[in-house]
Amino acid sequence: MHFRPLHDRVVVRRIEADEKTAGGIIIPDTAKEKPQEGEIVAIGPGLRDDSGALVALTVEAGDRVLFGKWSGTEVRIDGEDLLIMKESDILGVLDAAVPLKKAA
Repeated sequence: MHFRPLHDRVVVRRIEADEKTAGGIIIPDTAKEKPQEGEIVAIGPGLRDDSGALVALTVEAGDRVLFGKWSGTEVRIDGEDLLIMKESDILGVLDAAVPLKKAA
């Protein structure tokens, strides 16, 4: 089945976090938080402005994004757990060219 989101909605696949801390401690499944990072799988066509013109989304399929902890609606499509959320729930796009630095 192919799912096509409507308006300014996007479909996101969560990217799982590491199972170990920097010190090598293994984190059990019960202590893990849901990841707030994901990859966009599909996007809607966009919203219409007051004049009726279509305003395209600023993200595209394949972008790695950060989103809020409680953002989106969890769904299961073809056996895969996905999130459907509005573009406004996305906090930002992660650029692969610039690695994120962790605070020391």
